[in-house]
Amino acid sequence: MKIVFPIALLFIFILGCSAPPKIESPETYSEAPDPSADTLTDWSAVNPGLHASIGSIDKRYNKSLIPDLKSENTWKGFAWRNEILSAQLVLWNSEPSGIVSCEFSEFTSEDGASMQANIAQARFVRYVLTDEFGGGCDHRKPEDFIARLSADVLDTLSVFEMEANSTRPVWLTFAIPMDAKPGIYTSTLQLNLNGKKHSTFNLQIEVADRILPNAEDWKFHLDLWQNPYTVARVHNVELWSAEHWEVLRPLMKLLADAGQKVITTTLNNRPWGGQTEDAFGSMIEWNKQADGSWTYDYSVFDNWVQFMMDLGIKKQINCYSMVPWGNEFYYFDAASGQEVKIKADPGSKEYEALWTPFLTDFVKHLDEKGWKAITRIAMDERGPETMKATIGLIEKVAPEMGVALADNHQSYNQFPDRLVDLCIARRAEIEPEVLKYRKEKGYVSTWYVCCSSAFPNVFTFSDPADAVYIGWHTMAEDLDGFLRWAYNSWVKNPLIDSRFRTWPAGDTYVVYPDARSSIRFERLREGIQDAEKIRLLKAELANNSSDEAAFKLNQLNELLERCKAKNRPDDFDALMKDGKQLLNDLSE
Repeated sequence: MKIVFPIALLFIFILGCSAPPKIESPETYSEAPDPSADTLTDWSAVNPGLHASIGSIDKRYNKSLIPDLKSENTWKGFAWRNEILSAQLVLWNSEPSGIVSCEFSEFTSEDGASMQANIAQARFVRYVLTDEFGGGCDHRKPEDFIARLSADVLDTLSVFEMEANSTRPVWLTFAIPMDAKPGIYTSTLQLNLNGKKHSTFNLQIEVADRILPNAEDWKFHLDLWQNPYTVARVHNVELWSAEHWEVLRPLMKLLADAGQKVITTTLNNRPWGGQTEDAFGSMIEWNKQADGSWTYDYSVFDNWVQFMMDLGIKKQINCYSMVPWGNEFYYFDAASGQEVKIKADPGSKEYEALWTPFLTDFVKHLDEKGWKAITRIAMDERGPETMKATIGLIEKVAPEMGVALADNHQSYNQFPDRLVDLCIARRAEIEPEVLKYRKEKGYVSTWYVCCSSAFPNVFTFSDPADAVYIGWHTMAEDLDGFLRWAYNSWVKNPLIDSRFRTWPAGDTYVVYPDARSSIRFERLREGIQDAEKIRLLKAELANNSSDEAAFKLNQLNELLERCKAKNRPDDFDALMKDGKQLLNDLSE
């Protein structure tokens, strides 16, 4: 007897008998073992299976500890249009539970407006070895400092395999479209385990009727120093090859999207000596001919500057340095056919003979490129006598060139109209009348932190909210922006161990290879977004003559007064919470 199955029934039969799709473990690097795992943690007290809850973006969750969280499956956010919000999901289990992934639904409002699901991104937080502040700017032996794991790297894996007895945060970001309709939007985050639905989280974002400008239009003067040389080493590509430019692009785009304004360039070899794992080379080739004349090859300099400009970083070019560490300079000598290193102190005849022909030629080249007006001869933490001699030569040979200085000697008053870009150390203050004068002239005035500052900072052990406070402190001090000496001067193995032979862990970089962001960098950008909001709200309120506007402006100014603190306030958590709430209230 011949049996005939209906087509639909046959399809169901085949589907039911087929094996479920196999979820492959992701190919990724291995994190370092936790050197400070708490052996007293009783993971056996955790019920079997995968656990998940909304956490706090102000907390770095310890990999080896059971998170102190009550189960929470709802998250609410408030944003301007064109703003990026962050949230944090926390996963943990006592036994290996399998492979997890996240899936977002469309964001919809009650009046039918929508934002696509892809405005949301989930990145698995990876752990990196860190240490502690200790003495700050000191040479370090690892055995002299606490070693631990810190949750910081934001990986772009689409799935992640849960280890036994471990916690794994997931960083969530929401990029609100510029054209989003104001209103309250809801969405869901579906957490999947081994390809099947595990748990659902409810998301709500209130979008205000306000627009944050694009990052390239932010007024905040962000100056994070780039190191393209370390990228070639870590990615194992030839310096300035096509492959090098390819890996540089997403990394520097990440910086541009945070509102970076300055391109870091080098005039000569090793402007900071060998203080980083990868010393900076010269972007300009210096060639002394047999007859004593000089020629200069600007190919790398031009390519680098244009590359960064094409990414949207085009306000300023800072050139380091006429005063390098040790006053050592390098050039190729045609007569001997060798590279020559000489020592020439500012103010000496040798120094003038070296820099006079270069400055003359460099200014001519910048003129041809149309870059002279935005280029600065930049110096880093040089003393007043050295600066006096250097600026004297610039005034003599290239008086039209602006000068930038990261000043830790408070000598800026000696050069009132030469330092068109002045950055002061954290504990220094620019006198109110000097700051007023600089603003009237259109000069840039910023501040910086480095290895000597415990707070606020962006070490791999720093509290995440420290980075947000940087934006608030900038506005409180009425400064134009912020400088940090190292965007990406990577250590030997930056994905595994952020510690360095000198300075606290993470001091040399805030982002990771393959354009991986970090909790620190995301929160720093958040603080810059806040600073832009503050600027726009203050201007709006100041131009409104109503009593209500005056009251609100006073509220904002009083809050900013609290943000002038240079040491961590006792009520820091409350201060940041109050600030966020006030911004939201003033935005409605």
